Amino acid sequence: MGAASTGAEARGLDLYNVIASPPSPWRAAPTAPNRGAPQVAPAEVDVDQRRNGMRGLLSAGLRKMRGREADRPRGDREARVLAVAAQKGGVGKTTTAVNLACALVEAGHRVLLVDADPQAHVAASLREVVRPGPVTLAHILLADEPRDLMEAVVPTGIEGLSTLPADKALHEAEGRLATRVGRETLLAAAMETARTFFDVIVIDCPPNLGNLTLNALLAADEVLVPCDLSVLALEGVADLLGTVDTVQRRLRHPIEVAGIVRTRVDGRNQTMNAAVNQLLTDNYGGLLLDTQIPTNSALARAQSAGLSVFQFDGRSKGAEAHRALAREWLALAGGA
Repeated sequence: MGAASTGAEARGLDLYNVIASPPSPWRAAPTAPNRGAPQVAPAEVDVDQRRNGMRGLLSAGLRKMRGREADRPRGDREARVLAVAAQKGGVGKTTTAVNLACALVEAGHRVLLVDADPQAHVAASLREVVRPGPVTLAHILLADEPRDLMEAVVPTGIEGLSTLPADKALHEAEGRLATRVGRETLLAAAMETARTFFDVIVIDCPPNLGNLTLNALLAADEVLVPCDLSVLALEGVADLLGTVDTVQRRLRHPIEVAGIVRTRVDGRNQTMNAAVNQLLTDNYGGLLLDTQIPTNSALARAQSAGLSVFQFDGRSKGAEAHRALAREWLALAGGA
């Protein structure tokens, strides 16, 4: 009885050593096994099984992701994405984004207008032709699993123009994005399918340099910078272009500056206009666009009416200026 017990304990100790301590080239060769005892697989077999199991789980996850992507319908277009961004508010950023998008539609392009500004001014500016849907940009950006931007896209009353309206939840998204891994590229990833359904995607950015603006810049091919003829707006241009440079160099995203467009140009302020124009030319001459957007009552009245300037007064100076802006940008972008 005692001898049998001692043999069992010895076999148990051998079994523990095989599992807990992998063979080492510096360890003495083991004694010949007892032919009557069950053979135990080396520890490497157990490790290989675990590795194979992990590979299987990873492969299954990748197949699931590919399956979701394969299920999404895709179009046959290749959109150029243009972010409209300014650090300073009140420079006509949303007015430029909305009416440039509508001018591109008038020129025959299929356009998606994305409102990434928590103030939701795009929907307010086009409230007579836009009806927000149940899914918003905040839902897309804050989802636990990747979601497609097309889930939130809604048509408008303007043929050829679709939009993704913002909502007040984007204020919350700005802060919550700070804790997300890969937070800078969430919008770019969600936009992949949308690029195949439109010719141009215009993003109206918030008037700051936070996470939402950074997402827009990393999703965009180009950035258009509105600037009114004031010293404060000029300082904002410098800050924004500094952020664009950071995106290009540190995040290695090849975004281009489409240009600086002068907005709210009041011909009566000739002295101030000349001074700011000289500063813009000295510092950013190569980036200045020829088109200037004048102060025009039709632009403000169209916004109050919830319509584009083309619907409100297509012959106004504001409408003509945005048509010229669309033509200039299309020429520089190679027709988009």
